[in-house]
Formats: sequence, C-alpha cells, structure tokens
Amino acid sequence: MNAPQRVNIGKQHPAAYKALTALWSEAEGAAAAAGLDPLLVELLKIRVSQINGCAFCLRMHTRDALKKGENPDRIAVLPGWEETGYFSEPERAALRLAEAVTRVSDGHVSDEDYDAAAAVLTADQVSAIAWIATLMNAFNRVAITSRYAVEG
Repeated sequence: MNAPQRVNIGKQHPAAYKALTALWSEAEGAAAAAGLDPLLVELLKIRVSQINGCAFCLRMHTRDALKKGENPDRIAVLPGWEETGYFSEPERAALRLAEAVTRVSDGHVSDEDYDAAAAVLTADQVSAIAWIATLMNAFNRVAITSRYAVEG
C-alpha cells in the first residue's frame, strides 16, 4: 500500500511561499549589509538544516557552499564545530546563536548564548543571524512537511 502523495505547501499556497522567499531575500541582504561572510551564511543554513534533519536543504546548501569555495573539511566537521579549530570566534558565536534559535523549544535563546554572540558580533550581525536561522527553520519545515524528494 502506497502512502498518499504529500501536498507541496509552497505550490498549494504560492502567495505564502512567495512572501517567505521575499523575506528570505531581505534577510540575506541584511546579512550582507552587516558584513557577514557569505560562506558563514551558507554554514548557518547547513547547520540549521542538520539540526532539523532536512535532507533537501542539506543537499542544496552544501552544494551552494562548495560552489562558493567553502572548505569541505569545515562542512564535514560542522556537526562538531565546538570540538574543532576550524572556526573563528565570530563564526563560533554565529553558529551557537543559530543553534539556539533553532532549538528554541529546548529552553529558549539563553542569555549565555545571546551574550556570547553580542560580545563578538555587531547588533546588525546578531539580528541578521537570528533572521537567517529563523527563516532557514521555516524553509526546513516547508520541505520536510511537503516531503521534498531527495534522490541520488
């Protein structure tokens, strides 16, 4: 017995999806204006997608990161970023904040996580990272709910 095909919620309500993609463009523009490295932004997308288990977004953003010149070793160790020397202090703060935003149900964004980011990042960078994480979580949920196909 085959399971029924999932509704692609982006196609079912295209105006909502279009609004989400417009908001995404704003967030990426804010990240660029705040001086965040585009490779860091890709790593944030990958890390949020790893936490959420979104295979579709993982494949897409890993490919994007590699095309932009990201080191494959940094992508490979991303789930264990805290245990490596691959990431600068600002990158570590950004990853920590993005993880906290993604895991908000585990205890909200703690003062410790927020303060660690605010200590080494500008207010514009903190805000842009929070927006990137928030919207990446939304895209992960769209892809997961709709069961976007990921085939080899």
